[in-house]
Amino acid sequence: MAKSQLTLYAGSGDIYLRLMESADTDKIITWRNTPRVRDNFIYRKPFTKEGHLSWIRTQIEPGHVVQFMICETVSGRAVGSVYLRDIDQEKRLAEYGIFIGEEDALGKGYATQAARLMISYAFEELALHTVFLRVFADNAGARRSYEKAGFCLIEGKREMIETEEGAREMVFYKIEKE
Repeated sequence: MAKSQLTLYAGSGDIYLRLMESADTDKIITWRNTPRVRDNFIYRKPFTKEGHLSWIRTQIEPGHVVQFMICETVSGRAVGSVYLRDIDQEKRLAEYGIFIGEEDALGKGYATQAARLMISYAFEELALHTVFLRVFADNAGARRSYEKAGFCLIEGKREMIETEEGAREMVFYKIEKE
């Protein structure tokens, strides 16, 4: 299967992942500029078409990032995005990220299912050994989802991030290939 057609399915799951394409740019921009999504990222500047297309050229095309769209199995509708960034084949690790862009897709377990698919892809297809993530400590829903997917809190690893609202604590999680 050609890379541009790569799709990941999990049994009878409610979602599947398909590789993000440049045609998804407008949807990604809309979602990332939504306050609910933007406020849970360190990078909060408004997304633009030019910026996103640059991300594709400089990060995705050279293989530093692999990014998928999260799609509902029944309708095929894209509801969010999941990615691995800063892929380091030498150290066999990458950073995980996700966002659910469609409001009505929240609370359905899609993020946990997407995380499981992406973890499987990272370990089986990319031969990574460790996937880690950073999340704001006060993002309880995301933290529950990560834990359900198998990520473990890295005890003692915390960071304070300055945001427009003031300092926010960030915690770190990881999952390792068994």
